[in-house]
Amino acid sequence: MSNRVWLLAIIILLLGLIVGCSSPPATARVTQVIDGDTIIIEGGYRVRYIGIDAPEIYPEVEAFGIEAWQANRRLVEGKEVRMERDVSETDKYGRLLRYVYVDDVLVEAELVKQGLARAKAYPPDTKYQDYLEEMEAEARGAGRGMWAK
Repeated sequence: MSNRVWLLAIIILLLGLIVGCSSPPATARVTQVIDGDTIIIEGGYRVRYIGIDAPEIYPEVEAFGIEAWQANRRLVEGKEVRMERDVSETDKYGRLLRYVYVDDVLVEAELVKQGLARAKAYPPDTKYQDYLEEMEAEARGAGRGMWAK
């Protein structure tokens, strides 16, 4: 092989390593909980949970916003989480879109089940939407969280 071919092969290999290293991880430690449906993981990636909408705490605190944030902190803060992508990589704000698990617990479903988030479809990312809607119906029926009478 000529020197040019070797040099080209090395450049392609290095570019592959660089691009591969910059892709988001499938598992990571949660470094910060922003609110009831957004976290930051190692590497500075901001992750938005798929399929739910939790009450806000910024710019104004909505009803059950603090409770949703606190529950999310209890579930994931400082823990190693596993993340599953659906169809989309990111949202319009550049946040990773992921289903997030702690052990075998789907965090989105747990927050909805506690009545601290609503099931909300964001097509095309709807893989677990039926399940999340079932959890919301259960929380509503039991009067949990935001569904309390």
